[in-house]
Parts: sequence; C-alpha cells; structure tokens
Amino acid sequence: MINQTISDVIQSQQPGTGQIPMNRRKLLQTTIAAALIVGTSIMPAANAVAARSGRILKPRRLAPGDTIGLVAPASSSLEDEGIRFSIDLVRSLGFEVKKGAHIFDRQQYLAGEDRARADDVNNMFADDEVDAIFCLRGGYGTPRILPYLDYDLIRAKPKVLLGMSDITGVLTAIHTKTGVVGFHGPNASSSFSDYSLSEFKKVLMQPTPTTLIGAAPPFEAGEGKIDSTNRLTYITGGIAKGRLIGGNLTLISVLMGTEFEPDFRDRIVFLEDVHEAPYRIDRMLTQLRLAGKLQEAAGIVFGKFTDSDTEGNTFSLEEVLRDRTADLGIPVVRGFMIGHVSEQTVVPIGIEAELNGDAGTLRLLEPAVI
Repeated sequence: MINQTISDVIQSQQPGTGQIPMNRRKLLQTTIAAALIVGTSIMPAANAVAARSGRILKPRRLAPGDTIGLVAPASSSLEDEGIRFSIDLVRSLGFEVKKGAHIFDRQQYLAGEDRARADDVNNMFADDEVDAIFCLRGGYGTPRILPYLDYDLIRAKPKVLLGMSDITGVLTAIHTKTGVVGFHGPNASSSFSDYSLSEFKKVLMQPTPTTLIGAAPPFEAGEGKIDSTNRLTYITGGIAKGRLIGGNLTLISVLMGTEFEPDFRDRIVFLEDVHEAPYRIDRMLTQLRLAGKLQEAAGIVFGKFTDSDTEGNTFSLEEVLRDRTADLGIPVVRGFMIGHVSEQTVVPIGIEAELNGDAGTLRLLEPAVI
C-alpha cells in the first residue's frame, strides 16, 4: 500500500518539469517518514541510513509554508508582546504558526503549570496539521515536564523540535527515550542573523550528504584586523566520529542519574552554557568525570560559554576546560558557534558526525532530516 502511494505521487509530477507539486511532495515525504518508522523497505537508500543509525528516527525536513507549532516548555517572555514577536519571527521565515493552547500562561519563572506545558508539546506532536515545533525560549522548567511527555506518541510521529538552553532537557529526554533526532538551535525569541539563517537552512531545509556546521561566520580580515571573538582553542588533536549528543552543560548535569540521562558512549559531546563562572563549569565537568561519562566520549566540542564571571580568585575558563578534558585522549576543541550567541548554528542530536581536532571542523556525515 505504501509503495503504491509513493508511486502514485511520483507519477503525478508536473508535466515536463520533473518536479512534484508542493502538496504531493509533502505527502511523499510524510509517507517515507512513516515507512521508516514502521520499518517498511520502500527506499533502500533511506533504509541503509536507518540501519547505520540504529534506532535513530529522523523527522521530515522543513519546507516553505509549513505550519510550526509554537510552545513554551520552560519559561515565558516577560510580556505578551515578546510572544507576539516570536510569532512574527516564525512567520518571517516563511512558515505558518499554530500557537500552543497555553503559550500565554505564566507561573512565576515558569510558562504555566508543568502538565499544561507538557500537554502543549504532546499536542503539537499529535496534531497532523503541525509540521514542526519551535520553542519560545529557555530559562528554566523543562526537567519538571519530562515525566508528562508522551514518548510513545513522539516516537510514532517524529517532528523537528528546535530550541536551546533549558530546552536541552526536552531534546535530550526525547532522544534518550525515543531515538528521535532533536535540534539544538535558536529559540523563537531570538532574531536570526544571516549566519544563523544559513545554518538553519542547510541543516533543516536543504541538507546535503555531508555538512560543515558551527564554523566561525565570515570575517573581513585585513591589515591590523583579525577576528578576536570567534576563535577556536585547540585542546587535543585527532579525528573522532560518532553521533552527536549534548547541549547546555547545566541541563546535561541535571539529567545525570535519571532515566533521561544521555548516553555518552562513543559520542561526540557538545556543550555550552551562559552566566556560569569557571568554578561552576569545573564542578559540572567534574561531576561528568566522576560519573565516568566524559571518559566514554569519542570527542568533545565546546561551544560558547558566554557572560562567564571571571572576577576574583579564579582559574580561566580555558584552564578549566583543559584540566578537565586534555587527559582523555580524544579530540577536544573549544569555540564553535553553539550556545547563547547571536551567530548560532543548529546541532542535530543523534546524527553521525566527525570532529577534526586538528583542522577545527565539525561535519555532519548524514542528513539530519528526510
């Protein structure tokens, strides 16, 4: 039945163009996604990717005109206008918006009650009119909703879920429980720079078999002009391959010892944070070492650790990162465009990648969407 559906859609392409109309192309992509989930052998190439990825489930790629579900799994904007800004931002990207039922809820530092925030996430995955899900902002609150997410539903209907910072909790839990690829990238409360938009499109809309991500944005160097902001720190060289896992360091630490903790074995671990002094970053990395997690990794990518308080008697951040990782015998590089920065990449959780600790590159070895 599925094979016949795909054949019908392909044969209905526009005469003489070789192109499938938008509505039929969307149907084709959805059908392929469903077939991959149930293990139907309709596309040998796609199944080969699925076989290499184990239980990894890739969502459908984004296309202009798609409907984006907007949810707030953590904190909310201080005022309603901030939420309306996010709605306008998503529309400016060429998408339609469907607001979560509780998107305007607030409860102190939370965007409403725990079950209500979880319901919004579950309902967006369940809603066939919603093609992908963007998160309003981070802040705090995602660990509180993890017991209320419907992981069976999410596994059955994988969709792009995009967000960062505290959203790491949801992205990591969903990937751990279901194998669905999540996307650590800009929240809907942040404007997209040209760089961020380019990274967004090449990961989520126009994927290629291999894709470089997280490199520094273009800088017009010249006599007496060198980029002092987006520089890499080469801690340990070498080349490593493995699936990507990680996100915000604080949230990764919070999940340790729970049923939602990420698997670091043979993974390329990426970490970022904001407003954390070197001693607190030291404490969290030490926790991961004591738990034996960093020792299991194939490589480590440090993003940006912005607004780190380095006043007083302190090690530098570089000293902490070197001290906690240089002896692991794996490639470690600091400074990729991951984290609380305006120039931000999109990192797909669960996708096979290569970290080159000598060249300072992070390359996806497969598309993150189908």
